[in-house]
Amino acid sequence: MARIPLEDNFNDVINKTQRGLKISDEELAAKAEVSAADLAAVKGGEPIVPVIRRLARHLRLGPNALETLAEKAWYPQQPVFPRGFAAFNTPFEDMTVNSYLIWDPRSRQAAAFDTGADATGMIDVIRAEHLDVRYIFLTHTHEDHVADLPRLAAETKADVWASDREPADFPGAKTFQENVHFHLGELAIKTLSTWGHSPGMTTFFVTGLSWPLAIVGDSIFSCSMGGSPTNFEDQYRNNVQKILSLPRDTVFACGHGPLTTLAQEKQHNPFFAR
Repeated sequence: MARIPLEDNFNDVINKTQRGLKISDEELAAKAEVSAADLAAVKGGEPIVPVIRRLARHLRLGPNALETLAEKAWYPQQPVFPRGFAAFNTPFEDMTVNSYLIWDPRSRQAAAFDTGADATGMIDVIRAEHLDVRYIFLTHTHEDHVADLPRLAAETKADVWASDREPADFPGAKTFQENVHFHLGELAIKTLSTWGHSPGMTTFFVTGLSWPLAIVGDSIFSCSMGGSPTNFEDQYRNNVQKILSLPRDTVFACGHGPLTTLAQEKQHNPFFAR
């Protein structure tokens, strides 16, 4: 698979944070002691490092991590799963979106997480590996993540599950609450409510594979997190309390962008690095 670009540039991180914290351009420029012209240039994507570092301090972002992102100087080391895990990246309008498949190698019982824009690749793996897909879990119901749900559900005959805070608009779909456990052979899946980007945004924490795995949807991206103009503080708190408290070697399977790990994001994600 070709290297998947980071979901957000440094200016995306700045813009998301500013919107989420509801800080006007005038207020931010005054607090950071930068000119309106320099602020506009940085928000437009010009990597003026001294300005970026000043803005970071007043947006509760890590200056070093934000500078590194602006310089395009880091990319997450990709974890390897020898078996039982597959990732799919499909184009949707002007972006790409991820979906995932896990399975127990012995029982062949499997679960899908989101569908992406096109579930063809996932269906090919399901057939090739002779998997018995028991569940289709939705991190949230935004269109890019559920675009091919009817086809995947018809192919697998699996139960469709989403948060009771954000039920799926799909016949027969079921809902779960937080801290529910599902099992696939030797694999265990726990639901964590990481709402903010959407009302029912859910992280699925999976144990039993080569590495602990958190399928985080749009809660967190490598070097960024999903936007939320209305519930930014809630999303940030949920990310810190429920995702960054997981084991340090946990792999993050994000809704957009590449795989990453908790340890790497604590060091390189401007939202969490200090």
